[in-house]
Amino acid sequence: MPDFDLTQLPSRAPKEFHKASIKRELKKIRQELIELQNRFYAANGHSVLIVLQGMDASGKDGLIRRVFSGINPQGVRVYSFKEPTERELAHDFLWRIHQQTPARGMMQVFNRSHYEDVLITRVEGLIDDKTARQRFSAINAFEELLQQAGTTVLKFYLHVSEKEQRERLAERVTDPAKHWKYEAGDEKKAGQWPAYRQVYEDVFRQCSPASCPWHIVPADQNWYKAYVVAQTLRDALVALNPQYPKGKVMKQKMSS
Repeated sequence: MPDFDLTQLPSRAPKEFHKASIKRELKKIRQELIELQNRFYAANGHSVLIVLQGMDASGKDGLIRRVFSGINPQGVRVYSFKEPTERELAHDFLWRIHQQTPARGMMQVFNRSHYEDVLITRVEGLIDDKTARQRFSAINAFEELLQQAGTTVLKFYLHVSEKEQRERLAERVTDPAKHWKYEAGDEKKAGQWPAYRQVYEDVFRQCSPASCPWHIVPADQNWYKAYVVAQTLRDALVALNPQYPKGKVMKQKMSS
């Protein structure tokens, strides 16, 4: 298994990347995504699952707005997994996840995902290490099943530094425009950064096969984070090379 140490990985863009030029490039990529998504939806042959994970205040909501702005909402769904309900807890932990996977022609974004069941559950002591290892195996098999069924799975961890996270959580108190984001316990979350770092590193070691790797995205700067995710999604769709199907008009012309 590859080793991961988040403290050694950058949370900011490389120095040669400049905000103005990257924002222009992101605008071009979004235009490409609009056309690719239209073809992808019409072709109806594959699906794409985009998994977004990250510490609290890593900017998952803002990323979704920046990357998917302008894309036809008929072909994209966003789902956020919250604390399981009693009905969901009566089933295996992947039961509720499978119901939200994308159909052919669709792109589905998981804003938090099945990985919460091996992250927050471990930090809060809800499951032990043995159960976590069993769930790692189940997650790998689940994602392999999705890929066999024609789903491209793209997993992104938004790597925000401990310092940046603390500043963003503090803004929820000091900035009136962000008061609505504040939740009781935000201070506790900031103090849990080391614990979450350890369980995330375990996820990356156990659930990052070559066919479905994690993309560790520097997330301290929103413009660079959106660029990396959009570019990765664009490249995945280009590789699938979706084409508009021949319609009835074309078939009629060929037969006449």
